[in-house]
Amino acid sequence: MNLYEKPTWSYHENSRYCAKHDPEVTEDVEKNFAELLKEELQLQEAEALENQRRADLALLEAKKMTSQYQKEADKCNSGMETCEEAREKAEATLAAQKKLTAMWEQRARRRGWKDGVAEVHAQSQGNVQSS
Repeated sequence: MNLYEKPTWSYHENSRYCAKHDPEVTEDVEKNFAELLKEELQLQEAEALENQRRADLALLEAKKMTSQYQKEADKCNSGMETCEEAREKAEATLAAQKKLTAMWEQRARRRGWKDGVAEVHAQSQGNVQSS
C-alpha cells in the first residue's frame, strides 16, 4: 500500500472499536486519572506552601525593617528632645546673663560710668601697653 492510497479501514470504524467498553481498561484509565489528579494537587499544594514560605519571609523582613526604622526614629526624637532642652537652658542662661549685665550697667551708670568714657579709657590702656 502506498501512502497516497486510501486505507481499507475507516477511521470511524476504528474509533468505534476503541470506544467499546472494556472494564479492565476503564479501571486502569480511572486509576491513572486519579493518580494524575492526586499528583497535580500535590504539586499545587507544594507550590502554595512555597509561596506562603516566601510571603512569610518577606513579611518577617518587612517587620525587621520597620523595627529598625522605628529605633532610628526614636533615636532622632530623643536627640531632638535633648537639643530642645539644651536650647531652652541656653535661652534661660542668656536671659539671666542679660539681667545681670543690665544690673551691673545700671550700677555703673549710677556711679558715673558713660559709654564714651569707657572707650577712651580702653584706648588709653592700649596705648600704655604698646609703649
